[in-house]
Amino acid sequence: MFKNRFWVTLALSLPVVYFSPMVGHLLGYMAPVFPGSNWIPPVLGTIIFLYGGQPFLTGGLKELKSRRPGMMLLIGMAISVAFVASWATSLGIGGFDLDFWWELALLVAIMLLGHWIEMRALGSAQGALDALAALLPDEAERVTDSGTETVNVSELRAGDVVLVRSGARMPADGTVIDGQAEFDESMITGESKTVTRTPGDQVIAGTVATDNAVRVRVTAIGEDTALAGIQRLVAEAQASSSKAQALADRAAAFLFYFAAVAGIITFIAWTLLGSVPDAVTRTVTVLVIACPHALGLAIPLVIAISTEQAARAGVLIKNRMALERMRTVDVVLFDKTGTLTKGEPELKDAAGADGVSRNQLLALAAAVESDSEHPVARAVVRAAQGESLDIPQATGFTSLTGRGVRATVDGRSIQVGGPALLRELGITEPQELSRATRVWMDRGAAVLHVLDDGKVLGAVSLEDAVRSESRQAVRALQDRGVKVAMITGDAKQVAHAVGSELGIDEVFAEVLPADKDKKVAELQARGLKVAMVGDGVNDAPALARAEVGIAIGAGTDVAMESAGVVLAGNDPRAVLSMVDLSRASYGKMWQNLVWATGYNVLAVPLAAGVLAFAGVSLSPAAGAVLMSASTIVVALNAQLLRRVKLSPAHVR
Repeated sequence: MFKNRFWVTLALSLPVVYFSPMVGHLLGYMAPVFPGSNWIPPVLGTIIFLYGGQPFLTGGLKELKSRRPGMMLLIGMAISVAFVASWATSLGIGGFDLDFWWELALLVAIMLLGHWIEMRALGSAQGALDALAALLPDEAERVTDSGTETVNVSELRAGDVVLVRSGARMPADGTVIDGQAEFDESMITGESKTVTRTPGDQVIAGTVATDNAVRVRVTAIGEDTALAGIQRLVAEAQASSSKAQALADRAAAFLFYFAAVAGIITFIAWTLLGSVPDAVTRTVTVLVIACPHALGLAIPLVIAISTEQAARAGVLIKNRMALERMRTVDVVLFDKTGTLTKGEPELKDAAGADGVSRNQLLALAAAVESDSEHPVARAVVRAAQGESLDIPQATGFTSLTGRGVRATVDGRSIQVGGPALLRELGITEPQELSRATRVWMDRGAAVLHVLDDGKVLGAVSLEDAVRSESRQAVRALQDRGVKVAMITGDAKQVAHAVGSELGIDEVFAEVLPADKDKKVAELQARGLKVAMVGDGVNDAPALARAEVGIAIGAGTDVAMESAGVVLAGNDPRAVLSMVDLSRASYGKMWQNLVWATGYNVLAVPLAAGVLAFAGVSLSPAAGAVLMSASTIVVALNAQLLRRVKLSPAHVR
């Protein structure tokens, strides 16, 4: 809308400015005169006022009705006064010389340009609910007496039985009644490990059955599903965080009240002095120049340059308020899995029993796991390859669902599995090995045992790998006076192990997916301003509720849509770039606003004639020239933001 109106307004403004007697006098030229030439500025100026000025007029009325004056009302007041005064002059009413057509045209064009720049730089952050809805499949396979039928998800009812095939998404909440499958619930919980679901277990709409087909009895559909509950939380959180007034609007509100009061005083004072024509002329001049061009560009230019610089550093800014608020953040709340950690298992340790060396144990485990696509299996194989071990060939690979895997290596039946496998076989691990595994489990590590025909050869531990960049990010944030907190659904021992390793100030563990936004609210209730960093669907309400929501770009669409900032990569140090950019850009915003509003604070009294007794006054033409000069200063000052280094590699 702003782009299209800008180009039309710009095209119409050129002849308005060219045929303006005031501009011709200032620049020393004489526009050609022909029948009707004197009506070019009024006719085209009226079109500009009605078409180009429409967003500001309607926006100004809304601000007036809500009693929250801002940029729209200030612009709407200035162009309305200029429109009425210019028509009075063109029609010869009252004998006034208030030809503001050219000023009206340029003001509308520049304000449209500023709003277009800002909108293009930021885009919209309202797609979270659509992204949540997209997690549900359009169709489902409903089980009938004669087999299955494909139906629209909206046709499902509580009590229906649906068939969910391997790789398919759950169409509704339900209970497994037949079959067993590993479910990927990371889109909802943010946790990377798949979860085994057997008959009697609850499954959630939007999650994925990864390995087997199951039959599920539907228990909740539509608005009653857990996913719909998250949608409602996102909507509520977005509403609660959309009430703040931006810096430019606060400056515009100040100028509106300043201009209105100055205009009233000017009119009354000059009327009492017995000069009504002077009272009208000076009052109109005050109201028109109260809306400086520089104010319309001061913030949009800073935002445009900031978003461009941030994008080059892998930080995508979607919300203008996020850019302004980040400098005031007291605590950054990181989701653990996929944010501070890689969200995938990594082999941390291995211990052999009865003379089995670590390398022998790891090579055997890798041989058995070579044919498995499970994340744990890939971690074991990756570790063995990373240590350049000679991995023997395995045959007869078999998956023991929920327990582990089995394969033949050099004629021996080797099994790799967790505690469930030991319990099934009735095997107890050797005492010297149990001391090591107990330490691993206390840290929250997953433990896999390697067995040879029922004999325990040893065990390996796997943990969610901490990103090397996380340590630097945490330390640098603390150096900037910002606290760091972590939130996760993991057990306390797991969470505190990661928190201790990274030096995090506060850890929230065992937090249910639906309660993450409550923890954000809890921090806010302490008087802290919160930036939330996350990547899962369950993070979306918290991202929307926080003062600044920062989504990891590798995460879900829902998290990215709910956030005001998106990190294109997985480097948590990019949060530091956002802090530094926010502080630098806010400084530039203030410098530009001080220049733009400072000019008005000085120019308005002169236009009102406070120094008229000394022969000093500001004519409409001189005021317009000074406004153009202030716009140039603002534009040049905003360019200095390009000197800020934002690459995560340069952040310290």
